[in-house]
Amino acid sequence: MNDTLSKVVTLLSEELRNQIDQMTNCMSKFSKADDVCIPEAFHFWPVECGHWVTVFYPAGVNEADLVSYRKELHRLLLLPCDRPLFRRANRFAFPEDLAADPYLRNTHLGLRPPPGCQVQLLRGQYQYRHYMQDRIDDNGWGCAYRSLQTIVSWFRIQGYTEKPVPSHQEIQQALVSIGDKPQSFIGSKQWIGSMEVGYCLDKLLGVVSKTVCVNSGAEMPSKARELIAHFDTRGTPIMIGGGVLAHTIIGVAFNEKTGDAHYL
Repeated sequence: MNDTLSKVVTLLSEELRNQIDQMTNCMSKFSKADDVCIPEAFHFWPVECGHWVTVFYPAGVNEADLVSYRKELHRLLLLPCDRPLFRRANRFAFPEDLAADPYLRNTHLGLRPPPGCQVQLLRGQYQYRHYMQDRIDDNGWGCAYRSLQTIVSWFRIQGYTEKPVPSHQEIQQALVSIGDKPQSFIGSKQWIGSMEVGYCLDKLLGVVSKTVCVNSGAEMPSKARELIAHFDTRGTPIMIGGGVLAHTIIGVAFNEKTGDAHYL
């Protein structure tokens, strides 16, 4: 028992010294003559690492000025550089963080997939956006707006952008600014579809999306493998629209033997 306690104390002491060294290095690197930076601790749990990583960033310094700092972290930890892992938005969300968030995250967790299926889910976290949130009565016309907001929240939480999730009016203004809608569209209750969602992702985030067409819902199982590949390689939520309805797909369960596909 004493040996175990001694090892714990030793590990804690080593980690404390390590964090003090990180704070000192951060202050040394980013402080100027009359401006001493304040180091802030951020805790990460990269899936590729499988362990905690604590990083100190200088308060008030934007993400663009920390690119080389983060690249060095990727190099030291042998992590890929094709996606952000150590931006502030990537920090681990502890229970108190989730409790302070007005929107639910990853509402699919805990669901049981259909038996006998290959399951592929989106990567990372998202905020669940739905009708009647934000004190906006968009029942019957806001489904695609909410799907777009869910997708943008994914890009924010994964650290791809610092831009806020757009409101309904900001979405409408974006479509007017590119000439897709008339000025009277702003403030209206007109629904939007998958094309408009793609236009907004391009306008607001600079994200180019791909449109996949099907003639009817009966053709959706034929797209299961394509969507599985998307979740495996890209990992983003998918907006699906038909007529005046829209949904957000965050996973696929596909049965190779029967060809049945289930969409979450």
